[in-house]
Amino acid sequence: MTQDSFQSSYVDRKAHKREMRCVTLNGKEVSYTLKRRRCRAIGMKIDCDGLTVSVPLRESLGWVESVLQDRANWVLKKLDEWENEESVRLVWEESAIFPLLGEPWQLATTASGEMQMTKVKVKTRTERRQLALPLPSMLATQEVEKIVMKWYHKQALVCFSKRIAFFANKLGVPHPQLRLSRAKTQWGSCDVRGIIHLNWRLIQLSLSLVDYVVAHELSHLIEMNHSPAFWKTVGSVYPDYLAVRKELRSLR
Repeated sequence: MTQDSFQSSYVDRKAHKREMRCVTLNGKEVSYTLKRRRCRAIGMKIDCDGLTVSVPLRESLGWVESVLQDRANWVLKKLDEWENEESVRLVWEESAIFPLLGEPWQLATTASGEMQMTKVKVKTRTERRQLALPLPSMLATQEVEKIVMKWYHKQALVCFSKRIAFFANKLGVPHPQLRLSRAKTQWGSCDVRGIIHLNWRLIQLSLSLVDYVVAHELSHLIEMNHSPAFWKTVGSVYPDYLAVRKELRSLR
């Protein structure tokens, strides 16, 4: 290979380089994909894959983040708009259905006036699980939300921790620290410190979708990009990732 062809090949690879980064905007941590390519100006895109920032090949990270700071209000506004299109709309009422790993649960009042989650029969003959909560009936909307969110977060920590341990062992990586996220557009992320952030709303979805996101983020501990090597790593522990990724994206 001549020097000229080597340089051309190097530039081609560099032009497709992607990095997973985090930046704090107005006090909020935002994960984004930094994509370096042949262009003259910075470009920003917000969709189901989160924030993607495209920049000229030689621009410094400091310059990129200064631009993000300048446009922080716009970025956060767009992220908020995506969050308002949540896949699962929750109604904060005692009789509402709250999905957990794809199954319906319900907050109900017992004859004694306590609030609890117990199995009940419905017209479809589907059993709906409920969690015991010794609380008074006729709860206000804010109280119902507080109870259910506390329950969701507890279930998420237990479930996600188990799935992280399972896939970390399969990938042969150390068990990373887990943090629940309220990210606007992302189901999960892995920051430069190797901390895994998983959106609490994942606990509402089926376990197969949870597993895909966990396998995806843990694979970033090996490949901190979305290169072919990265997807090969994902596929090594989650062979059906293409179909599940498509299903997850359809929820938006």
